[in-house]
Amino acid sequence: MEGWNLQTFMRLFILGLMILIPSHAIAGELPAPVTDADYRSITKAEAELGQLLFYDPILSGNKEVACATCHHPRLGTSDGLSLGIGDGGIGLGPDRVINPDNLPEQRIPRNAPALFNLGAHEFTVLFHDGRIALDPLRPSGLRTPLDDDMVTGFASLLSAQTMFPVLSADEMAGHYSENDVAKAVRQGLLTGQGGAWDIIARRVAALPDYVERFTTLYPHISSADQIGFTDISNAIATFMEFEWRSDTSPFDAFLRDQQELSELASEGMALFYGDAGCSTCHSGAFQTDHKFHAMAAPQVGPGKAARFESHAKDEGRFRVTGDPSDLYKFRTPSLRNVAITSPYGHAGSHASLSAFIKDHLDPVAALKRYDPTQMILPQMQVDDLRALENSAEMSAIVSTVEQPSVHLSDAEIAALTAFLNSLTDPKAMIGRLGVPDTVPSGLKVPN
Repeated sequence: MEGWNLQTFMRLFILGLMILIPSHAIAGELPAPVTDADYRSITKAEAELGQLLFYDPILSGNKEVACATCHHPRLGTSDGLSLGIGDGGIGLGPDRVINPDNLPEQRIPRNAPALFNLGAHEFTVLFHDGRIALDPLRPSGLRTPLDDDMVTGFASLLSAQTMFPVLSADEMAGHYSENDVAKAVRQGLLTGQGGAWDIIARRVAALPDYVERFTTLYPHISSADQIGFTDISNAIATFMEFEWRSDTSPFDAFLRDQQELSELASEGMALFYGDAGCSTCHSGAFQTDHKFHAMAAPQVGPGKAARFESHAKDEGRFRVTGDPSDLYKFRTPSLRNVAITSPYGHAGSHASLSAFIKDHLDPVAALKRYDPTQMILPQMQVDDLRALENSAEMSAIVSTVEQPSVHLSDAEIAALTAFLNSLTDPKAMIGRLGVPDTVPSGLKVPN
């Protein structure tokens, strides 16, 4: 045993015990420890510029909503709501209320996803339905809903992702007659001079502090008129990559032979990678296979529909591919910091992690008994339960589930929950740069 330390020996001993216990046998391999090579290289100066832009409402149509409004570190880089309120809301997280002077048309249709580790190379598709993805065959290197209209200049897929919330009426743009950005979106003017992205870029370029930072940081920018929205999105993406890289959780320390997990978390890990079957989909370094699965998560809220459609269903991946086999499939989320990113599900159907785990293990039965009162929703005069009350829609959702149900005792669910808590990274929760006190626009920082 020369060259072994006590922690290494104990780790191997515990893993050996797990293998000897049939109900806790690890069927899948544990992931390798995360390293710097798993991430894109970035510069801190660019992250510092992106930090200001991320928290600055100047990017929204009515100058009231920042990226941080729906992705705040205090709320696990999400918003603490089942379905959020972007434009037309006041306050932050569960305290957010409807602005009576700017009534939103509807809730944001899907739960705001967390932002941890999105700079890792393995994240090649984003959004719940994967509607943007790396695609080397496209001129932009990306596949997005804009197809060939997608401009070039993005440094990463994450950078391209930031381009879309600013175009959404419910999220950041505001509604059609309210401001210049919203009007451009209404007219279909997104790219090019006078388009929505250009309007936002010109707002940023009118602020001397931003101009100085952009011209200092980027060699291709020497004057304000050369600042494009791709430059803005590149900086924001770099900030997110730097701020919320998450690989220093207790589980990471365990994988690096630096510490052991608690007895309960160890039992949960054995279940996760063994009999519970969680790692079938939640695989790899960040507990996701990046694929799409139909798991009958309850559909609540307005759903995803075109302007001319009146239904409240969300057909998930199908709306991207048009393939009937993709109906009601949603992307497997990473589970890093999952304990602090409630509510859960594509529509935020569950406020409790243990309740979601229990229902996720037997989704068909769970959908039939689902209690919508567990959702966290700002009061709004809308019908959030239309899809749940539509028996045909419920049957359609149930019919797509392929995963067999798994029965676990309450004690085993508690162990799984303890393991998922071991994925919480204190450093990522705090962030590296934090929330700025002010931003160059002088607008109110979400806090």
